[in-house]
Amino acid sequence: MKILLRFDDIAENMNWDMMDKCENLFDQYNIKPLMGVIPHNQDLTLKSFPKRDDFWKIIKSWQEKGWEISMHGYNHLYNKKTHKKDYFKYGGASEFFGEPLDLQVEKINKGLEIFKKNKIKIRSFFAPNHTYDTNTFLALKKSGIFEIIDGYGLRPYTHDNIKFIPQLFYKLFFLPIGLQTTQIHLNEMNEKDFNNLTSLIKEKNQNIVSYNDALKLLSDGKIDKILNKLVYYILILKRKIF
Repeated sequence: MKILLRFDDIAENMNWDMMDKCENLFDQYNIKPLMGVIPHNQDLTLKSFPKRDDFWKIIKSWQEKGWEISMHGYNHLYNKKTHKKDYFKYGGASEFFGEPLDLQVEKINKGLEIFKKNKIKIRSFFAPNHTYDTNTFLALKKSGIFEIIDGYGLRPYTHDNIKFIPQLFYKLFFLPIGLQTTQIHLNEMNEKDFNNLTSLIKEKNQNIVSYNDALKLLSDGKIDKILNKLVYYILILKRKIF
């Protein structure tokens, strides 16, 4: 079992005290997490947190340490309800689902321009609230992004020329096999959560991988495809029941 640490909602405004503690922890154990950065955050809830004026210098320093900087949407504003018609059937509100292709391309390209301006290279993406439609994937490919940190499965896989690195659970819950991607919301972390993360890193340090190492686990073999489908149907059924 391998673990990829994914952090959501990284923006100029966030819980920087907790972020500093996490960064020290990662440096201590040589952990290289994946950081989902919102390039043009307009989420008022997130804006209530303290702001760092040197935000992009910090992001650049993380990338130079080998952390994966991933694009987490564009502005983190939810404009549409999906009614569980989104690609992964998560349901809820969405920044991208239901928007015209040209608008989705425009938002992604605007986000990429912000990263480029700050000399941050981007190759991966994951949408706020896990919600996509087929236009989202087409827009990403038109913008030169072919790696998405979402999906169902026990190992990374390819579909329609896109690499999917699955993210299955909201909590720190791990199956005994495959690659498990966390979903950690830094702004919601308290001391207990931080202690749990510290314990995870201490106990599973040898299992925690970088994004580059996670990509090496990609498999489109017949058995893996069957297991991915099984995981898909189990989790879809669970969400319909609960």
